[in-house]
Amino acid sequence: MDSSFHLVIPVVHRVCPHPPSSYDGVEMPKLEGFEFWSRTLGGARHVVAPMVDQSELAWRLLSRRHGAQLCYTPMLHAQVFVRDANYRKENLYCEVCPEDRPLIVQVTGEFLWGPAAKGPGPGWGSWWLWRLFQFCANDPEVFVQAALLAQDHCDAIDLNLGCPQMIAKRGHYGAFLQEEWDLLQRMILLAHEKLSVPVTCKIRVFPDIDKTVRYARMLEKAGCQLLTVHGRTKEQKGPLSGPASWEHIKAVRKAVAIPVFANGNIQCLRDVERCIQDTGVQGVMSAEGNLHNPALFEGRSPAVWELADEYLAIVQRHPCPLSYVRAHLFKLWHHTLQVHQQLREELAKVKTLEGIAAVSQELKLRCQEDMSRQKEGEKPAGGLPFFHWICQPYFRPGPKEGSRENGAARSKRALEEEEGSVDVLSKNKQKKQLRNPHKTFDPSLKPKYAKCDQCGNPKGNRCVFNLCRGCCKKQASQETADCPGHGLLFKTKLEKSLAWKGAQPRLPDPQQAGPREPTGFPEVVGSALA
Repeated sequence: MDSSFHLVIPVVHRVCPHPPSSYDGVEMPKLEGFEFWSRTLGGARHVVAPMVDQSELAWRLLSRRHGAQLCYTPMLHAQVFVRDANYRKENLYCEVCPEDRPLIVQVTGEFLWGPAAKGPGPGWGSWWLWRLFQFCANDPEVFVQAALLAQDHCDAIDLNLGCPQMIAKRGHYGAFLQEEWDLLQRMILLAHEKLSVPVTCKIRVFPDIDKTVRYARMLEKAGCQLLTVHGRTKEQKGPLSGPASWEHIKAVRKAVAIPVFANGNIQCLRDVERCIQDTGVQGVMSAEGNLHNPALFEGRSPAVWELADEYLAIVQRHPCPLSYVRAHLFKLWHHTLQVHQQLREELAKVKTLEGIAAVSQELKLRCQEDMSRQKEGEKPAGGLPFFHWICQPYFRPGPKEGSRENGAARSKRALEEEEGSVDVLSKNKQKKQLRNPHKTFDPSLKPKYAKCDQCGNPKGNRCVFNLCRGCCKKQASQETADCPGHGLLFKTKLEKSLAWKGAQPRLPDPQQAGPREPTGFPEVVGSALA
């Protein structure tokens, strides 16, 4: 085995210039900055973003077949990753499928080198097999523990500093750490010292360009080896997204000496080329653009069913939760489902992969019928650049007119309430009403809940303190009181405990006891009681 390994080394170096992290048991120096980007990542320019429940193995393989050169895993939670072996197994510790080897590129969780592969196959040394894992964390030790468990299965660890969602705010991670520079310095510095693979970061910008530049320089100084800059602030999300600022990204690229990826405003290959030209970045990352057209980096807009069929075939070999598959098809068929809305309901209700494939096939037949009825010179409806059966961008609608009040952007909740105030229901509420015709959205008919005296959440109907369960538990614990309404019995349990202790026989005080008997019986009793 050793001799065969040494014989293939020249071939591997010739077709794939990415060196292993160790050779014959000797650790190689960790690559950093531009050397890491050019040698380990092959100078990747076309990058698929980390997307929760959307960048699973099957989708990454589809994207790589169509021009993506680098993919991220979905965001993994560092604490859960450390404590839950099943979570690690589901998200990381998966073996390479040998039948998948002839693909153009392959996401495997580790770079296969020489005999580490499951037997040589056609072009076995020529595939780029790398993966970046993205973690959300707010504790340096936990982040490093998770990274140490993952580092043998990837080529870099990415710290998520860009998630703007409410769950990130509640968990105190993502973009809601961007003001805590001391904490971030400690996290990245510790990981840079402890890990055998580079640490990278994905950030959002501040409104102020100068502060964004200082932020990026701080991360670089702490040990970040590659920076992805999403050109939106953490407040820009959902209906308030708006365009990403390439000026911020350009300023960061000029200010740091490490590779930079740009994220935002990428809907087609022309956007990719323009972004690289305008900002000078090394690569461009796409999320929503990739979901609506996985062939974006090829510069193609194929028929939707071509990519839908290809994706479903990959899922057959690399299964994933049905919710992931359904979400991908909703994105791919987005424009067609606006035309054939009855099939939207079928896609939402179907419970098996075969059922999803059948709905996709029916959509394909409907599209082909629409194509046959197409008249010469006819233009796409709804202002679309292509007909609905062609993969194309989806441009998220912006806030409604008048959505700014007193110069400040209104919240998503305010916009939703405004939608609910008009007679016409939103599409989402219309779908809910189709599933449940008796459902009402009239605010006056909704049940009214009495509020907790402390936090404003609904209080328990039988709570003795007039509080919600969380506040009740705190107060009952502090006062050692009972709340039968919430099933909290601090006082009762304490009384039972004291009664039990009072009923136990008291042992003699060793200092007052006389000389020990030679039998040693008290020692036996003491050890048994201990």
